[in-house]
Amino acid sequence: MSTNICVRVLCRSSAIRIFSFLVCIFLFPSVTIAADSPVQESVSSQVSEPIFQEEMPPVYQLEPMVVTATKTPVPVSHLTSAVEVITAEDLQRRNVKTVDQALRLSQSLAVFSSGGPGTLTNVRIRGGTSEQTLVFIDGAIMNSGTSGSFNFANLTTDNIEKIEILRGAQGMLWGSDAIGGVIHITTKRGRGTPQVRGFFEYGSFNSIREGASVAGEHGPVDFSLSLSRWDSQGFSAINYRRGALERDAYRNWTGSTQLGVSLPKDGRLSFNFRWMNGDVDLDSPSTFGGPFDVFKLKSSDEQFIYSGVYYQPLTDWWNQELTVSRTDGELDTQAGSLQKSVTTGIVSPAPTFNNTKITTQNNRVEWQNNFQVLDPLLLTVGYQFRQQQGENESASGSGFSKQTLETHSGFAQLQLNVFDRFFATAGFRQDSTNTAGDATTYRVTGAYLLKETGTKIRGSYATGFRAPDINELFFPNFGNPNLKPEKSQSLDVGVDQKFFGDRATLSVGYFWNRYRELITSVFDPVGCAGLSPFGFCAQNVGSAKSQGWEVNGNLVLAEESRFMKLLDVSGQYTYTITRDLETAARLPLSPVHQGSVVLTYKPIDPLTVTTTFRYVGSRFNTTGNQQALPDFHVINMAASFDFTPSIQGYVRVENLLDRDYEERLFFGTPVRSVYGGIRVNFDVPVGAKSS
Repeated sequence: MSTNICVRVLCRSSAIRIFSFLVCIFLFPSVTIAADSPVQESVSSQVSEPIFQEEMPPVYQLEPMVVTATKTPVPVSHLTSAVEVITAEDLQRRNVKTVDQALRLSQSLAVFSSGGPGTLTNVRIRGGTSEQTLVFIDGAIMNSGTSGSFNFANLTTDNIEKIEILRGAQGMLWGSDAIGGVIHITTKRGRGTPQVRGFFEYGSFNSIREGASVAGEHGPVDFSLSLSRWDSQGFSAINYRRGALERDAYRNWTGSTQLGVSLPKDGRLSFNFRWMNGDVDLDSPSTFGGPFDVFKLKSSDEQFIYSGVYYQPLTDWWNQELTVSRTDGELDTQAGSLQKSVTTGIVSPAPTFNNTKITTQNNRVEWQNNFQVLDPLLLTVGYQFRQQQGENESASGSGFSKQTLETHSGFAQLQLNVFDRFFATAGFRQDSTNTAGDATTYRVTGAYLLKETGTKIRGSYATGFRAPDINELFFPNFGNPNLKPEKSQSLDVGVDQKFFGDRATLSVGYFWNRYRELITSVFDPVGCAGLSPFGFCAQNVGSAKSQGWEVNGNLVLAEESRFMKLLDVSGQYTYTITRDLETAARLPLSPVHQGSVVLTYKPIDPLTVTTTFRYVGSRFNTTGNQQALPDFHVINMAASFDFTPSIQGYVRVENLLDRDYEERLFFGTPVRSVYGGIRVNFDVPVGAKSS
């Protein structure tokens, strides 16, 4: 199929038929990645050739940089791993409020919520569990020490510069919990003339959002600060179509800041802070007579995230980076008064065991040194100390006192770059935990770039592990202090191809994962003797695998032409087969088919229209192929118009076709929803040095 055929399909297609674009974009594509290094900025310009015969100015692109894949800044063209980056520009163009909304469109990620805004939202990568996805914000570990996973419910997109997603086992670089991959989120760095920005939004479910920020640089100091609030009500956590009556409210406060200082000899010192406070009304999916519409069941989740990074070159061949971070969290849950079964209509008192207070803390210190060994070799060595604490106060007496997990780690990695054509990495890591013994992980990767044709062939093999969390070790009548770490092996190979001077890119890859010693709840009265009077406890008995294909692409159909300023389409499709090797069942919440398309259309400079299409295949809500959930697709649209350089209006329509679907069984999702808002910005009249 030629480009002209793709254009004709594009012109005829409506939003309802947007999925037909997949056929076109997968002939060209790959995900557009962009990021600035937090410690070093290196760019190279490339000239792109026009697709069409009409006169168009050449397109100059900065070579994007990625840090998470190697812990050092690496141009995208030199990457040997499967990486995707979502930029601040992507977030604003799609008008998404929360990080999980952006991740829903990403490659190989399964993102599902337990109801509306503020409810539990977890992310899985390539068939792994949410506990096997390691999440960072500005270098601070976000995974809970008690549950093992991170709840994305309260993480808004305010003041976020980029999101890097690294797929595959990454134990060698990042340690425990990175079996499936790593998601690293960074706060915006102030650049150029200081600016003040503000926004206000109103829409469906009586949703009101407002916020303000200031960012810029003055002399050697750069800064960004933001504060926002979000209120919503009229959305039931249990699907209202099942008979739920109470409309559950949500409130979110988010504050963040980054303060950086440029030091002599290219050094940099930065401090980061983020505060998230979410209050949400909940319901219960309990299958014992439920699901239940619970009245006054509430949860309050507050997190404080601190981190500091000191980067300093010591010689022309040696630089070092010190990262210190801490995350404090408190989750308060009030059980509510009454609950009504939406299946039987019976009203009963809400169970008191939901009255809990969970406090957690993550501490991390990492010292990294990079040595340029000759010209083609870069050696990275480092040490990390990680500490997790957790305490569960329960009204029913089923909680536990403060418990502490500690890990000491050392790692080394060698990177090879031969003539900017052949790239390779190899490294190993040794982790020593105070509860689950030692773990050794390693990773080898390689890639060859044929510049003349824009072709890159890449592959990697790695191992990972996940130390048991505090609940698995110490929760009363369930925890098992004798647990060992979960282990994994991960392999992927791929081909990345550019066409038409970078206007079209295509990436195709295969991945394979094997999980051993998985921690599962089993009924074993003998093995659980002394741990549980009920015969159920946590044991290392699980074994699973996942494998599949990833395809993603991007095509710039027109840019700065006489008919339109921009017409860009990108998409991704993931095919994932998962198996529990003990039961031969599929792993829960792991669809075989997933895909998304993002279409950006800019007919004139002030107007930008973005349409997103998301498809999720059928899956099972729980283990053993139980509670089947059908496939669904959702279309969202957003448009923005710049009235002046300082004032922008926008509108967003979610679930355009008003689809009736559930991401998780019994829990509600939004009906067709409309939101509108305005953004303003203006310069602060102080002296500044432009970037």
